[in-house]
Amino acid sequence: MIGARAPRTRRAALAILRRLPLIGTLIGLSLAVWLVATNDLSAVAAAFGRIGLAGFAGVTLVRALVVVLCGLAWARTLDGLSPAPASACLIVRFVREGINVLLPVASVGGDVLGARLLTFWGVAGSLAAASVLADLLFQVGTLALFAGLGAGLLSQVEGPAAAELAHWTLRTLTVAGLIVVGFFALQRTGIVRVVEDRVAALGRRFVRETEPRPEPTQRIQGALDSVWEAGRRGHLAQSFALHALAWLLGTAEVAIVLTCIGVDDVGLSEVLVIEALSQAIKAAAFLVPSGLGVQEGGLVLVCSLFGIDAGTAIALSLARRVPDVVLGLPALLVWQNLEARRTGVRPATPTCDRP
Repeated sequence: MIGARAPRTRRAALAILRRLPLIGTLIGLSLAVWLVATNDLSAVAAAFGRIGLAGFAGVTLVRALVVVLCGLAWARTLDGLSPAPASACLIVRFVREGINVLLPVASVGGDVLGARLLTFWGVAGSLAAASVLADLLFQVGTLALFAGLGAGLLSQVEGPAAAELAHWTLRTLTVAGLIVVGFFALQRTGIVRVVEDRVAALGRRFVRETEPRPEPTQRIQGALDSVWEAGRRGHLAQSFALHALAWLLGTAEVAIVLTCIGVDDVGLSEVLVIEALSQAIKAAAFLVPSGLGVQEGGLVLVCSLFGIDAGTAIALSLARRVPDVVLGLPALLVWQNLEARRTGVRPATPTCDRP
């Protein structure tokens, strides 16, 4: 009885995991509908209309520059280890972004697919996966530092609401910092190799004894060791700095939209707090595709601390979704084109992996 119950439990757990993006989408839609129903739509429309084409163009340009910086950061992580040029990382980074913001997948779905797409330029699959893991570590780590800067600035704002949010953010960042350290340790202590061995052993149980067993020539742990090699600290530091610069540049999106709407009494520190905390809230809800509803709710919460009404905050969020569509749709088309041409690319060459 117990043995029969275990497979059913595993199947149920797998079914839930597969449906997590759908569950996140429904939660996000519910939150978005609630925000719309409880706020003045005419105020949102009026604020959104004041942004104008110049404002939308400016926000889209800033977002494009942010993605370029992130692509360059990824390229620095891979520099000297793969045959792929930096342009490949830039192209795939736009595709990663497009998938994450437009498709009903968790916010890391595009990153998983990005590792596969990078192999179309002859990068070994293990190295592509390792580079994405390192890239995500830098991205999350710099976001945590950026959110900490925002929380520190928020703690200087008068009022119990600001103090409570600042303290809550700092406590949350403490936990996030431990997760980042754990993620780094996972990549550096060889635990990935243990997981690979367990998965390989499990796979061999389903291979008939008469069938040949392929040797594991591609190891993610070996590729991670190559990425984190001591002699590559300069490349890794540059990648880290580019990610940090990308988060800082994102504040320009908030500044452009608020200026176009006519909010003139918000300074640079306030804009930085709005960007840092709203991005942290969105990242915390990574299971919700594109932070649907979460981004809007986070902006309403943070903007209210500086006297910005909910209608303007929602208009700000909607304006920031314009680049998602303008840049995301072409990125999805590029993805489909890459898939259609995948048979014409060079095969992966696992020369950078270690046993």
